[in-house]
Amino acid sequence: MKKDGRKAFVEIGFIVFLFYSNLLMGEFERSGMGQKKGLLWALSDVFTVRNLEIAIVAATIGYVLVQLLRNKF
Repeated sequence: MKKDGRKAFVEIGFIVFLFYSNLLMGEFERSGMGQKKGLLWALSDVFTVRNLEIAIVAATIGYVLVQLLRNKF
């Protein structure tokens, strides 16, 4: 049971990492504000409580869906 919990934590953490890296790249590529205002501004704009909530919920849903597919096939 512990092993499954650690595996879930690592996989959800990886999904959250991808979420944040995508948001950070968007600050520099899409909006361009990161290039104008700098890295610290972009980090403070990306790392918010709301984004963390969205990332954890989305990562958990993604993990559950992938696990269902893994068990089905």
